[in-house]
Amino acid sequence: MAPGRSDLAGLEKQARREIGAAETPQALVEVRARYLGRKGSISGLLRSIGALEPEARARVGQEVNAARDRVEAWAGERDAVLREGRRERQLRDHRLDATLPGAAQSPGRLHALTHVERHMFEFFHGLGFSIEEGPEVETDWHNFGALNFPDDHPARDMQDTFFFEGGQLLRTHTSPVQIRAMTGRQPPLRFIAPGKVYRPDLDATHYPMFHQIEGFMVDEQVTFADLKGVLHAFARHVFGPETRLRFRAHFFPFTEPSAEMDFSWGDSWLEWGGCGMIHPNVLANCGIDPERYQGFAFGMGIDRTAMDRYGLANISLLFSEDVRILGQI
Repeated sequence: MAPGRSDLAGLEKQARREIGAAETPQALVEVRARYLGRKGSISGLLRSIGALEPEARARVGQEVNAARDRVEAWAGERDAVLREGRRERQLRDHRLDATLPGAAQSPGRLHALTHVERHMFEFFHGLGFSIEEGPEVETDWHNFGALNFPDDHPARDMQDTFFFEGGQLLRTHTSPVQIRAMTGRQPPLRFIAPGKVYRPDLDATHYPMFHQIEGFMVDEQVTFADLKGVLHAFARHVFGPETRLRFRAHFFPFTEPSAEMDFSWGDSWLEWGGCGMIHPNVLANCGIDPERYQGFAFGMGIDRTAMDRYGLANISLLFSEDVRILGQI
């Protein structure tokens, strides 16, 4: 059933009231997530549009998108107010006494994400993998089409991807680098592709911008056993020699067979990433003969790895501007 104008107006009114009542940036983040996050109220309305009659979709879509834009604008205005208030309090409460001796500056250090990323690079350099990079603003072909995503795949929806006018988008994973690295080349290929990716999602374990690392190998004799061997060794390198991996059957458009992998952390298992054998369609899209060559690919979040390694409960701590927090990590 299509949301009525009164229902949508009521939802907007409630959102504006809660945004205005938010007294801290964190409280505002939580309010915004309740309405604009992947599982938020307004995002839920957008997902329901596909079930409407064709003549109603455009009208309802415009109304819900307009409501979303207004809520986003209110949240931005409130964020500016909170930041300005915080600045004024800091200036008021932390006045400088020019007669006091200067405070000693602590030496700088690498960010926790940089430590984890370099530790990962160290492992793959030892296996002969090269590093490939690609643009963060991507085309639909590189981000979806060449990776065997069907036209109606949910990942193409506007609530799951940041789109620009003209058909471009912020890449949702590092797999487009795989397409760019393989196109115009012939195996053997062995690369890793680290970088930032973007998805409209926000909660304790998700952030709209985060870091992934992708790895892939293509040659004439590459098997799933090779993939498992590399990942088992990689997990022990990152988390310690006692680490174990398990693989669960899954589906990704760009690999077949596909699996999700979990690693052992104490007495529990935690999801780490996805992997599989590169789909023949993907190889063919890059100009590689799938009858002669096969390969594997895998990917996991660098941020999620850092959270597990440093025992962090909230991913936003990794992006804190407070050096006291970063120093503890």
